[in-house]
Amino acid sequence: MNYEKDIIIDESALDLEWLNQPSLFMKYAKNAAKAQMELDHAKQSLDIAKAEADKEIRENPEKFDLVKATEVAIANTILIHPQYKEAYDAYLEAKYECEMARSAVTAFDQRKNALEYLVKLLGQNYFAGPALPRNISKLKEQRQQQTDAGIAQKMKRNK
Repeated sequence: MNYEKDIIIDESALDLEWLNQPSLFMKYAKNAAKAQMELDHAKQSLDIAKAEADKEIRENPEKFDLVKATEVAIANTILIHPQYKEAYDAYLEAKYECEMARSAVTAFDQRKNALEYLVKLLGQNYFAGPALPRNISKLKEQRQQQTDAGIAQKMKRNK
């Protein structure tokens, strides 16, 4: 999937953009559902790793240098158990991917709103202007460059 490419709206082909919008939204909604499923599997694997580490520590506390196998000592030892750490890292990665996938779905909902407003502007002859029409893409790029330059300048001052 190429999120950066798919999210862009071609202002000169609003009809095609509207035709593509439902399939793009569905593509990213499916991706979000798959990411949620992977997060659920990662959580299940994390729970299993925790249970297995707990069992191993309780059965052989001296292997983990526990003088006394208290609940707090066991809980803390689980956190540093290699299998638990590996499962936790996988869970964090799945959680990140899931959040990114959800954000993409939200962005495509925003894309739909943008398409609606662009069509309204078109219906109000916003784009019909002087004999030489404005290049909206170029103006948008210039505005973004100005914004980026302003942000960079503020960041330099804050250092």
